[in-house]
Amino acid sequence: MTVFVDTSAFLAVLNSADQYHPDARVEWQRLIREDGALVCTDYVLLETLTLAQHRLGMAAVRALRDDVLPVITIEWVESRTFEIGLTALLAAGRKRLSLVDCISFEVMRSVGLRNVFTFDDHFRQEGFNPLPNRIEAPDEEKEQIRKGP
Repeated sequence: MTVFVDTSAFLAVLNSADQYHPDARVEWQRLIREDGALVCTDYVLLETLTLAQHRLGMAAVRALRDDVLPVITIEWVESRTFEIGLTALLAAGRKRLSLVDCISFEVMRSVGLRNVFTFDDHFRQEGFNPLPNRIEAPDEEKEQIRKGP
């Protein structure tokens, strides 16, 4: 299964204080274990790296570079995609909707992706399938992953 990964998911995985961290950790490990393709845009990476540095420090940036980037396929945003995203943002006229999200929606549509690892409800509102809605691990396995080794 190919899954688009959103900034909210990356940050929830990295930040143990994040309200979604336990579920994010379980889902991330499930996705890695299943060995499917994980995809994001360069815009999502830029947003994630910037927020991780600001909120969590350089250790989080290193973790992203060393542990996350090797398993992610990056879809590089071209000028046409940027324009479509910006037009969608302006048409929506919603303060809480970001340009990065609008570009992510366009990239997902253009490459035929439906599944997205996210805690941002905008993806569901746009008709995508947000994960971890379908965490299939038994409760005991989830608890063990949450506790760690």
